[in-house]
Amino acid sequence: MTHSSIDAFLEKFERFGVNLGLEAIQHLLAELGDPHDRVPIIHVAGSNGKGSVCAYLSAVLTEAGYRVGRYTSPHLVGWCERICIRDQPISPEKLHEVLQQVEAAICPDRPSPTQFEVITAAMWLYFAQQKVDLAVIEVGLGGRLDATNVCDRPLVTVITSLSMEHWQRLGPTLTDIAREKAGILKSDCPAVIGQIPSEAAAVVNRRVLALNCPTIYPKPAKDLGGGWADYQGMEEYELKLETGEEGSIELVKSFQYQLPLQGAIQLQNSALAIAALQLLRQEGWEFSDEAITDGIANTKWAGRLQWSTYKERQILIDGAHNPASAEVLRQFVDMLKPAPIHWVMGMLSTKDHADVFKELLKSGDRLYLVPVPGHSSANPQELATLAKQICPDLADCCVYETVFAALEMAIEQAELDPIVLCGSLYLIGDFFEKTRSTI
Repeated sequence: MTHSSIDAFLEKFERFGVNLGLEAIQHLLAELGDPHDRVPIIHVAGSNGKGSVCAYLSAVLTEAGYRVGRYTSPHLVGWCERICIRDQPISPEKLHEVLQQVEAAICPDRPSPTQFEVITAAMWLYFAQQKVDLAVIEVGLGGRLDATNVCDRPLVTVITSLSMEHWQRLGPTLTDIAREKAGILKSDCPAVIGQIPSEAAAVVNRRVLALNCPTIYPKPAKDLGGGWADYQGMEEYELKLETGEEGSIELVKSFQYQLPLQGAIQLQNSALAIAALQLLRQEGWEFSDEAITDGIANTKWAGRLQWSTYKERQILIDGAHNPASAEVLRQFVDMLKPAPIHWVMGMLSTKDHADVFKELLKSGDRLYLVPVPGHSSANPQELATLAKQICPDLADCCVYETVFAALEMAIEQAELDPIVLCGSLYLIGDFFEKTRSTI
């Protein structure tokens, strides 16, 4: 069984598009014996940071000796990356086997499930069959109506961040998006909330109060330099419940750890993961501080502020597919050296191109635009026109047929200036697949 066989199998369901709703996935899971009811989960939503928080949690709990499932999306190279146990991807053979079981459970008298619903059902079935101790589950799109949102009693719910993204489906305002993300919160189940804008926080807090969720807002870790961070603990948070009672979360001691993932945003993401782990401890899950520090130090999360080598030249790789992640990327490269940036970029047609360019581009930068292979790519020539309008002082802005043609030109022109490949995780995945780079 090969990755291409998995691609061919799942392509059958691609034509059914995206369906935000729980009826189809609930019916499909019922036909499979409700495997999701046998899998305790940590559920993670947010605009950015979901994947790295899931990676931290999975690595720490694996280090502590638990049999941990992890479900994330999208993948970079192959579908197997999405479904892992103890940080090891499912084999193509096993994935094909569970996908066949899911297909056999599809009722012919009902509308077909979507591609995401099929792979999500396969995840639940596989984790139940493998008897994982718990699973770390990343929301696919939004939260309230996402196919992962079928568990009534998550161990912990995490909302990492909130910003304008997927507004075409989630709603035109930040409050609309916040309402959808907060839909993963469940009655009386503990939650961890990241730093979010005030208008989004108001929506989330109302949901927290309505559901009586014991909720904490951890402070970002302190940067100690040299890749080390200091978890500052959590401020005691008094939660006024609708009953008039008050609950509180215990203060957690500070401790230091090494951060393997790049970027200042990881001070927040790692703190969110640690806060979620502390809540698990309160529920009786056992692991040491050493398991936390060692697990975080061993965390890997590909395609996000990752250095790679192409033709003996170091390049920085990052998905940066929305304005908030573009802002994080620009902040990171500005710390590298005060030099023009050579951006090799491709974006999907559905993304907020103008806002991404506003965050990334500065006077003197060079932009090399390419299509995203195999997906609904934005037209590179149209992107070039838009980029010149937004940043007229670009040193250069050209279109190339492939990412490799663009990279070769960037290497020729950049000398010692930074080269960044970004704009779409699918573009990053295509680069990894064709260069056989390590992800």
